[in-house]
Amino acid sequence: MTFMRTQFHQMGFAPLLVGLAIAQTTSFTPVFEAADVRDSLHSSRPVSRGGYYTGGRYELHQATMADLIRIAWQLDDNDRVLGGPAWLDDDRFDVLAKAPDSTPPEAAKTMLRNLLRDRFQLAVHGEKRPIQAYILTRGKRDPQLKLALSQANETGTGQCQNRPFRTDPGAVPTRSVSCHSMTMEAFANELPKLAGDYFGHIPVVDLSGIVGAWDFSLQWTTRAQLQPAGSEGTSLYEAIDRQLGLRLELQTAPLSVIVVDRVNEKPLETTPEMMRKLPQTPTEFEVATVKASAAGATPSEELLPSGQIDLRADTLKDLVIYAWNLAGAGESDMLSGPKWMETTRFDMIAKATSEEHSAAPPVDDSTLRMMTRNLLISRFRMAVHYEDRLMTVYSLTGSRPKLTKAEPSSRTGCKLTPLASGSSRSPLTRNIVCRNVTMAGFSEKLRDLAIDYIDHPVVDSTGLQGGWDFVLSFSPRRSAQVDASPASEISDPDGRLTLFEALDKELGLKLNTRKALKPVLVVDRIQMTPTED
Repeated sequence: MTFMRTQFHQMGFAPLLVGLAIAQTTSFTPVFEAADVRDSLHSSRPVSRGGYYTGGRYELHQATMADLIRIAWQLDDNDRVLGGPAWLDDDRFDVLAKAPDSTPPEAAKTMLRNLLRDRFQLAVHGEKRPIQAYILTRGKRDPQLKLALSQANETGTGQCQNRPFRTDPGAVPTRSVSCHSMTMEAFANELPKLAGDYFGHIPVVDLSGIVGAWDFSLQWTTRAQLQPAGSEGTSLYEAIDRQLGLRLELQTAPLSVIVVDRVNEKPLETTPEMMRKLPQTPTEFEVATVKASAAGATPSEELLPSGQIDLRADTLKDLVIYAWNLAGAGESDMLSGPKWMETTRFDMIAKATSEEHSAAPPVDDSTLRMMTRNLLISRFRMAVHYEDRLMTVYSLTGSRPKLTKAEPSSRTGCKLTPLASGSSRSPLTRNIVCRNVTMAGFSEKLRDLAIDYIDHPVVDSTGLQGGWDFVLSFSPRRSAQVDASPASEISDPDGRLTLFEALDKELGLKLNTRKALKPVLVVDRIQMTPTED
C-alpha cells in the first residue's frame, strides 16, 4: 500500500483523488454567497490572472474554461485538462464572487467547482492518461547529491536559489542555482520555474525513486544561448546528467488528468438580487497626488497588488498608454495627442485604500487601470474618443499555404512547445504548435508568440477560412542577429531562421508591412497643469 501511495503521488494523482473525494463524498456543498460569471472584455493580450481571496472576495479575470478547470481542480497546467469543445482554450471569462467571511481560502477551489457546474453545467471526471512529460530518473552512475543536514524537511519544502556565476568577459552566459533540503519530487516541480525556456507547458515528473532531502548545485546554459555557444555550452539535460547523475528525458507517462464530458459555452446570467450581494469594485483611488516632476528626476515605477501606484517622472503619454491599456505592438501609433504629452513628466502617487499593504485587499490590474484612467480624466480635464486612422501594420498573406485543415471539434490554441532533449542545440528554439486556429486568431496571437519581432499590429489578409493545424519553428531575433523586418535574411548557413523566413519556408505565409485603418485613442482636450489634490 505504501508503494502504491508513493507511485500515485509521483504521478500527480494524489491531489486529484483528494479533490474528487471532497466533491463527491461530503454531504456539505460549499458555495459562494453570491457570484457573477461573464464574458471577458476583448483584450489584444489576454492573460489569465486573479484567484484573490481576501475578506471573502474571490476574483478571476481573462480566464479560459481550461484555466478555470485547472484552478478549480488544482492541476499543474492546462495540458492536464482533456476533451471538451473547441473553444475551451479560447473563450475567456471573468468571475467575481463573495464567500462567508469565515470561509478558509482553500475552500474557494471547491466553491469554484460548484460554480462551474451551476453556471456552465460542467461535467468532468478524473482518470490517468498517457501524456507527454519530462521524466526525472537515475543516471548511469550514482547520483551526485549531498544529504541535507536536516532530514526533517523530507516533504519537499526546501528551495532553490539563483546564485551569481562569474564568467570571464565574452564567456557563455550561464544560469546557476543552489538547492537546499530538496526532495527529488520537489526538484522536479521546481525545474519548469528555474528553466522554463526548456519546458514550455510540458510537466516534469520524478520517477527517480530517490528518497530524502538533498543539497546540490546546478549550472547550465540558457536555451537561447546554447546553439551560439557551441561546444562551450551545457544544456540543462547535460547539466543534470553530468552534475547530478540524473537523467531528464521527454517521454509519454500516465498522468492524472481531468476529462471534460460536457460544458456550455455561455454561463447562466446572474440575477439582479445576487448582483446586489457582490463586493463592490472600486472605481477611484481613496488617496491620490498628481504633480509635475522635479527637473532631472529619474523615472521609476511601482505598482503593488494592494492597489498602490508610485510612478515618478513618467510622461503623460506613458500614463495614458497604461491607463487605457494601449501597450502592445505599435502602441505609439494608437494614441494621438499634443506633443508635450511625450516630453512633460509627472509624478503620480495613489492608493486604492488607506489600509496597510498587508491588510489591503488586492486590486486587479484592469481595475487599477480604470482607476488611473478616471484620475487622469479628472486631474487633467481630459476628453477623448476613439476613431479609425491609417497606421502601419503587418499584413499576413498566403499565396501557397502549407497548412493542414483542422478537425472542427478539436481544441483551438497555439502553444510554445520545447523540442526533445536530443534537439536541444537546434537554433530554432521557438517551436510553436497550433491546433484548429483561424488565420485571424493566429494573426492576433503572433505578437505574444514573437514579441521580439512584432512591432506593429498584425492583420489577417490570407482569405483562408476555418481552423488549421501547423507547427512553426524559428530563431529568436537576438539569436538570429538580424533586423526585425520582413526583408532581413540570415546569411549564416547554420539552420537559423527569422520569423519571416520561417513563415515563408515552413507555412507558405508572408508578413509584410502596409497601411490599414485601426482604432486610435484621440485626445480632444487636455490641460498641461493638473488640478490640485
